Amino acid sequence: MAVALPKAVTGAYERLAGEFDKLSTTQKYAVGIAGGVTSLYLLAKVLKGSDRDKPTTLQLSGGSIEASKVKTEFDAYADSYGKNAGEGITDRSKTVHLVDVFYSLVTDIYEWGWGQSFHFSPKLPNKDLRASEAAHEARIAALLRLQPGQKALDCGCGVGGPMRTVAAVSGAHVTGITINQYQVDRAKTHNARQGLAPLTDVVRGDFTNMPFKENTFDGAYAIEATCHAPKLEQVYGEIYRVLKPGSYFVSYEWVSTKDFDANNAEHVKIMDEINFGNGLPEMRTWKEAEDAGKGVGFELVMSLDLATASVVAGPWEGESSTGAGAGSSPSTAWYERLRMGKYTHAINHGIVSTVDALGLAPKGLKEVHHMLVEVAKSLIQGGESGIFTPMHLLLFRKPAAANKK
Repeated sequence: MAVALPKAVTGAYERLAGEFDKLSTTQKYAVGIAGGVTSLYLLAKVLKGSDRDKPTTLQLSGGSIEASKVKTEFDAYADSYGKNAGEGITDRSKTVHLVDVFYSLVTDIYEWGWGQSFHFSPKLPNKDLRASEAAHEARIAALLRLQPGQKALDCGCGVGGPMRTVAAVSGAHVTGITINQYQVDRAKTHNARQGLAPLTDVVRGDFTNMPFKENTFDGAYAIEATCHAPKLEQVYGEIYRVLKPGSYFVSYEWVSTKDFDANNAEHVKIMDEINFGNGLPEMRTWKEAEDAGKGVGFELVMSLDLATASVVAGPWEGESSTGAGAGSSPSTAWYERLRMGKYTHAINHGIVSTVDALGLAPKGLKEVHHMLVEVAKSLIQGGESGIFTPMHLLLFRKPAAANKK
């Protein structure tokens, strides 16, 4: 995900840029020097110290990776993807390790530019992004029929944004699992700060081999996370095992849609770029995801692409694919959040480049940021063309008299 500044900020920059273009060369130099000094001062204030417990503090790090090894790990991550169309990660046995590396590299950048919920959501009319995000997460609690006193599982919890919403609105206790220790630490910090520690727990583990007993949880969910599994059957099978009979599992899946054409070179290129920029071993189809759940014993209750299910879930009629006219006809499509104006991109690039030049971030983080900026373009292309969705809802139920699988 690319770093995106608030629209109020980007709008102000766009207006200032228009005025800036009217200045003489000498005036531009003066403004540029003043702006550079101000930017460096603000960066120094923001980046001062290493206390990541403070919500106003920004420290771009390599997560669980030592700072001196970030560049090496990123290069190894990049080399793990095949060069042939549709190849994905060449050695699938390394997928779990590579996902761990990926989230060490991107977690700080995600939190800085995205927030604590690492997922997309449809933009609700007359609601801001945070409200739309919360509604997308609260839907999970409703679908799982969660109640106070019950126990739920968050598979691939990240830094715990959805976990805190689900626990807060349902009163159920939510245990999150993530492969990345840095995310475990961040999630626990956020849980405690926001008063959700009594209703949450976070463990480090592989969700294809979870450290929980059979029939433990009253419900389970995954939000844009199981796409990282080497095989969906592996993670779905584990979720089936730890769920109590009669309980529900809901997932928001990253999948190709019915409009994806495997023989279309442009379609395949877009998917390859999405896979690389998001740590995915490959892209599955929505039908493969359905079949994976049924194959491990689940009953399929609902299958629905939330990106297109509602008439307000996509671009408004008359809005161009390039975003022209967005001010008069705003879009509610999930990918609009990624769209950045040329000045926004320049501002982001400038900040990250300055941090890199001053040695305030490990070498290699600049390349990671560039990767996320580039994949944002591919995600927009996937959404606009209708060949990709990050929110195909699958609701499964473990039979009440379930046999062991």
